[in-house]
Amino acid sequence: MNQRIPKFPKRAVVTNGMPYGDKELHFGHVGGCFIHSDIYARFLRDRIGKDNVIYVSGADCYGSSPMVKHQVAKSKGFEGTIQDFVSNFYDLQKEALDAYNISLSLYAASSMEPAASHHSEMSEWVFNTWYEQGYLRLEEIELFYDDENQTFLNGRQVEGQCPIVGCQSEKGYADECALGHQYSPKELINPKSVITGITPTLRPNRNWYFDLERFAEDLKKRQTLLKERGISRRFMLSYIEDFLKDPTILISKFDDLDNFRSACGKMPKHTADIKEEKKSATLTFKVLKDREKACEILRQHGIRFRTGTTLTPFRLTGNVKWGIPVPEKDGVTDQTFWVWPESLWAPMSFVKTYLALNRPGETWEDWWFGNDSQVYQFIGEDNIYFYDIAGMGLFMALNEKAGRDRQANLPVVIPNRHAFFGNSKASSSGKLRSPSALEVLDYYTAEQLRMHFGHMALQNNSAKFFPKALFKKWFEGEEVPIGFGDIEGFDTTLAEGNLLTNVFNRLARSCFYSLQQYFDGKLPENEISDKVSTDVETLIADYEWAMYRFEFSKAVDMLDKFLRDANKLFDAKMKEAKAADDDALRAQTLSDAFHMVKAATILLHPFAPEGTEKLQEYLGVDESFWDWANISKPLSFFINEGHEFKFLEPKVDFFMKHPSQL
Repeated sequence: MNQRIPKFPKRAVVTNGMPYGDKELHFGHVGGCFIHSDIYARFLRDRIGKDNVIYVSGADCYGSSPMVKHQVAKSKGFEGTIQDFVSNFYDLQKEALDAYNISLSLYAASSMEPAASHHSEMSEWVFNTWYEQGYLRLEEIELFYDDENQTFLNGRQVEGQCPIVGCQSEKGYADECALGHQYSPKELINPKSVITGITPTLRPNRNWYFDLERFAEDLKKRQTLLKERGISRRFMLSYIEDFLKDPTILISKFDDLDNFRSACGKMPKHTADIKEEKKSATLTFKVLKDREKACEILRQHGIRFRTGTTLTPFRLTGNVKWGIPVPEKDGVTDQTFWVWPESLWAPMSFVKTYLALNRPGETWEDWWFGNDSQVYQFIGEDNIYFYDIAGMGLFMALNEKAGRDRQANLPVVIPNRHAFFGNSKASSSGKLRSPSALEVLDYYTAEQLRMHFGHMALQNNSAKFFPKALFKKWFEGEEVPIGFGDIEGFDTTLAEGNLLTNVFNRLARSCFYSLQQYFDGKLPENEISDKVSTDVETLIADYEWAMYRFEFSKAVDMLDKFLRDANKLFDAKMKEAKAADDDALRAQTLSDAFHMVKAATILLHPFAPEGTEKLQEYLGVDESFWDWANISKPLSFFINEGHEFKFLEPKVDFFMKHPSQL
């Protein structure tokens, strides 16, 4: 048993990456992110008190992507405004989240009230704060321009190939790729306008940038702190490490050595690792501006190159009409916030909105930056750059504004690997369509899927989602596509759900039926046996550490073993009691078994709220049952003398199978 107890905050905000407001939620949104954030929010409510946790998220409504999709929808007969367009998808997203029992305090939308006005005010406040601090830079760079449509192109209005060496992204956009790499628009390879399909030209345009490079040393310090703390995902730490490297240029081949050396001679100070025999080189610079000058010199000399990852100025603004207006500064007008940074402070806006609606008098600053509070952000691995590199710089500056240390109480970011559909990354735009989150519920219950996705161990590796029941329907009478394998046999999607519908149901039902048969439904007044008490204490301690480290798969594995062992112990002891007609042994066995059921019910509450709360109902206990202050107490602590449990009728289950599985 681990004697140390992990330290949790007194208050917490739980949030996650925001889905775009122009699409339904597919299974990857829910299974890869929302279920995980909900499990943790529910755990924290039990662990530190439900009034001490705010769980928010919302639809990311602004930007170029909704504009493009709205135009497509209009061409197909949609008659509503872009606000109507995203509002329709918001309703579908909210329906899906409710169906999976995602217990958000507030699911908002950046362009819709009641959050929209708070979000607009927050956007103005953070911009003015960074401007006053001197962390914003106004830069004129060349942006893509669609000559046919006569408009600047931003974000996903341009598609091409990421110029960052080694990038495995499927797509590069105007100045960032799907994996979060940042680059100058003129570096994008093979750009095409999404609106017209033509190759766009480049025209000068001024935008505001956050000077992220000035936070390099603080980000390195934070990286050290994350490593020492030991709860951050290893792949996240490795990813961040790449961005903390000095600026580099990678040249895979130069044809003319003299020309190359001539170019190097004109560059700012740098170090060069040159392999003459391969005619390749790596050039390293101390500051980004020196690398930018070197890139221009290489272009003048006709030498092709790619750049390595490093900290670059983080663009805050753009020219997309569907966005939040940027305050006018230094004569720059008619700009809107770029959707990515705007989505980073959206959870602050949503906390502010929730408090205004439900707890007036409390401030969002106390929840987001308070010394006794902690923010937990669950995201997909593609978004690490935005949340745990750029976002941390933004929040460090806000800490500084409040007179705090830059490192003080920054959000804890929990990235998950991908949930693949078959052998493909979950995507709403893939060649083989990923099912919507609601569509999967036609074949499985929400609790079965919550258990399955919660056990996927996405903290370590990407996992494959093989819902065989769905595949059988999709491919009935057809050849199964490559990557889906054998769709017959055991459905692995049900493996974790079976822990509930088979193993836990069996133990809980046996306890109730035996209590009703032998003791008139009243719990015997026995002390819990030493071994059972020790086993429960060990489970609680190990589970708590697993949750502290966001290792939900380990928590499920612990409960799986515990419940299977509990069933075996119950069966053996009741068999022994029957053979000896020993009521004292029956009483002790039921007292011990109900203690184990109680512990498992509380620990499974974040994963399977519906079934565990049904158990709470039949036990006849109040809300204090979930409070971790009482977690080691026996069930007798929660009931009065002579307390009778709710009568359990024959064949009643606490955890249900989907009707199609019966």
